Amino acid sequence: MGLRFCRFVGVIALALHLGLWSRAASPAPEVQVESHLLTNGMKLLIHEDHSIPAAVIYIFYRIGSRNEGPGRTGLSHFFEHMMFNGAKKYGPKEFDRVMEAAGGANNAYTDQDVTVYQDWFPNNTIELIFDMERDRIESLAFVPGIIQSERQVVASERRTSVEANNGGLLDEQLWAAAYTAHPYHWPVIGWMSDIEHWTMADLKQHFEMGYAPNNAIAVVAGDVKAPEVLRLAQKYLQPMTPRSPPPPVTTEEPEQTGERRAKVVKFAQLPILEVAYHVCKTDHPDYYPLRVLQTVLFFGQSSRLYSRLVDRDQIALSVDGGMKFALDPTLFNIAVQPKEGVPVEKIEAVLYEELKKLNSEQVTDRELTKARNALLATFYRQLKTIDGKAHALGNYELFLGDHRKLFSAAAEYEKVTATDIRRVAREYFKEANRTVAVLVPEKENAASAREETK
Repeated sequence: MGLRFCRFVGVIALALHLGLWSRAASPAPEVQVESHLLTNGMKLLIHEDHSIPAAVIYIFYRIGSRNEGPGRTGLSHFFEHMMFNGAKKYGPKEFDRVMEAAGGANNAYTDQDVTVYQDWFPNNTIELIFDMERDRIESLAFVPGIIQSERQVVASERRTSVEANNGGLLDEQLWAAAYTAHPYHWPVIGWMSDIEHWTMADLKQHFEMGYAPNNAIAVVAGDVKAPEVLRLAQKYLQPMTPRSPPPPVTTEEPEQTGERRAKVVKFAQLPILEVAYHVCKTDHPDYYPLRVLQTVLFFGQSSRLYSRLVDRDQIALSVDGGMKFALDPTLFNIAVQPKEGVPVEKIEAVLYEELKKLNSEQVTDRELTKARNALLATFYRQLKTIDGKAHALGNYELFLGDHRKLFSAAAEYEKVTATDIRRVAREYFKEANRTVAVLVPEKENAASAREETK
């Protein structure tokens, strides 16, 4: 989050002509990938692309807020910051300085299921990058002064991105209401009381279990030679000692048996409505139909919800939503910004009316073609860059269990039918499976209180 956080949101809107691909679109180009399992358990994927003299390394650690617990929430996000704050060979601030001096750049993000570190660099500096990654994985420094300083940075980030951010605060309350048992209940950034009270023992225990080579997937793509990448990985990464990974997350969220509602009263100019439905994890047959349904609902001004709420009825300023990659059953979110003076109840009624239509009637051929074309455009565009390919390969390896499933993703989108979309809409868009969160502007609440005292 903040300086180094970028929420991965899956499929993004892409303004390309909808006739770019036909129903008989060709299968996705095979991205040649070498796969190796180092002796310490680290998975290594290598893709050669000699189009430009540059390369990228993505390291996916299978640890996120899902692997935390009461009193320890936010630790994964904290280490997203700490991994740039010095180790044995490259001290405080040296990671950024050395990489930038070599012409490289870096970033990282944390989510519920994963923490990802990204390096972009000229291909002739790859050995330096391997050395730097080894140093911070193997010998991260736990300096009390730096820890306290970074703790304050994270606390400030929480105040900015959640407590002072109406959308962030409402989203946090939505997830907290939707999950009562599963660890998706707590926020990625952590609860403030936890941030303030992590102990050194908490930090070291979380780092030991999460940032081990056997809990990581490394993806190297770009102007490299696979044998040389493997040699460097064996030289720098393979000697690191494997450790016990995070315990399996065995808690399953019980089936929801009735609508849940959360209300946030806060100073704001306009209310915000968020509606969420429990849906499947990414490695599930319903994933692709839900992605197509997401596109039908939200992609472009002709999408169902935009055309109804924003264009035709003119009761909302914006509507957006969808689902993310997830290791466990997740949420399909819908966020609506009502126009001034429009009651949230009216927005809800129209929204549910549109969702109910999906249960009773199939989407049109035109809608289905548009959705497939939009998804394919995004998919193929991602595979045109070394960064996009590295990110996609790691995500498919982690969330779908095999990077090779990337090569059949386009065909999976093509296979989705109107019947599939109606089936998943019926399965998931039920009142009993719904959580609703509403931001009520404080000025409206105060006015209501004055009316009650008259």
